[in-house]
Amino acid sequence: MKFIKNHFHLLNADCVKLGNRWNFINVISPYYRLYYIEEGEGYINSPEGRTVLNPGSLILIPSFTLCDLHCDGSLTQYFMQFFEESPDGISLFSHCREILSVTAGELDIANFKRLLSINPGRGINRSDNPKVYEKDVYYKEYTQLNDLQSISVQFETQGIILQLLSRFMKSDRFKGNHIAVIPSTVMAAISFIQINIGQQLKVSQLASRANLNTDYFSRIFHRYTGKSPINYILEKRIERAQYLIITTCIQYGEIAELTGFENPQYFSRIFKKVTGLSPKEYRKQNQNMNLLHPDSQEKTGV
Repeated sequence: MKFIKNHFHLLNADCVKLGNRWNFINVISPYYRLYYIEEGEGYINSPEGRTVLNPGSLILIPSFTLCDLHCDGSLTQYFMQFFEESPDGISLFSHCREILSVTAGELDIANFKRLLSINPGRGINRSDNPKVYEKDVYYKEYTQLNDLQSISVQFETQGIILQLLSRFMKSDRFKGNHIAVIPSTVMAAISFIQINIGQQLKVSQLASRANLNTDYFSRIFHRYTGKSPINYILEKRIERAQYLIITTCIQYGEIAELTGFENPQYFSRIFKKVTGLSPKEYRKQNQNMNLLHPDSQEKTGV
């Protein structure tokens, strides 16, 4: 029997009118973005091609999906951003890091509007002065808002997010093989990696914990995760670094240490190889994406 194990934490939700300042390159974030396009036009570029944002379209950008965001004229969109949590650390869309688009139905639009009505004050407008903008405080604020939700609002918010996500799981591009039962040896290794991401991790160590030969363990791990243990560890280190860069003001050297890299130089090199940006550029871009520009836009949302 299959059951829902992934949990989603709302970060932002709003309806915004965007202008030509909504123009960002190499965006890759630790949270999901979900849009309903009401008016205007924009587009999203990704390694898979271009997705046009037309009125009536529902767009999903899974977490850690690389893309560019553009609007040459005007674009009115409902949007929400949310984090994902799962007991095994495997994303619901881990095998589908692509931009997904479907035509919005009446229920989808009603769900978006309902989510905004039961979660007021969740826009991302704060200040046009970067010195005032404290990202770690900002994220903690929305975590606290979730904690203050009544149990009925928590359930309804989860239900709305799950309903909207289900619209994309019917797509031919959605790969459902991650639903397969994962052996306990692989699950234990995944859990150990997540808990000890800041430590030095060796494949031989993981294999030994599973009482398996290193080569055999590596083959089993790859079969159920789609990655070698080394690449999986590296991916999780970078994902954790992205989260820390966006949600805290921690210096890059400390982030390198917290995510298990041997030195800041190696961390910066690998980070840029994966994301296309240096840690400094990545932090700056995400700060710029969340700044208020009242002279050109009614509201700003990404």
